[in-house]
Amino acid sequence: MKFDPSIVQTRFQSPLGTMILAATAKGLAGLWFEGQRHLPPELSGRPGQAVWPTDPDHSVLKEASRQLTEYFAGRRSHFELPLDLSYGTAFQQSVWQALLSIPQGDTASYGEISARIGKPAAVRAVGAAVGRNPVSVIVPCHRVLGATGALTGYAGGLDRKTTLLELEGALQGSPL
Repeated sequence: MKFDPSIVQTRFQSPLGTMILAATAKGLAGLWFEGQRHLPPELSGRPGQAVWPTDPDHSVLKEASRQLTEYFAGRRSHFELPLDLSYGTAFQQSVWQALLSIPQGDTASYGEISARIGKPAAVRAVGAAVGRNPVSVIVPCHRVLGATGALTGYAGGLDRKTTLLELEGALQGSPL
């Protein structure tokens, strides 16, 4: 994915570890756990790699941090943030929009997401798009399960996926 050169970032300390938030003038463009799979190269920390500038005072990043604090405290079930999902392909964007329709406390299978976007045979492609979701937690890719209800891949790690689903009441267990 090629991100807008004006993108800025900040860090958020969550109960599940450090998260990196990124925004453009259009909205929140990224939310990743530090070190997770599919982290943009600009955030990899590799020598010689350009790094997005830090701006903790960016209005979208401040609001996202506030809403994430409420979410992890169990006081928020829906995020109200402008999103900039323009960096994915049209197919990826359709999958990410479908993820936004899964309510907290509920889950969907990859096949159900495929059907929702009108591509019932594209289950594997849907899985790849879910895995590349750039706005973890807020675009709730953690709510997608395998066909049998099994917890399957999550770029931030299955332990985090389990904890997020428990926090939301979609799995039995103890929340944060």
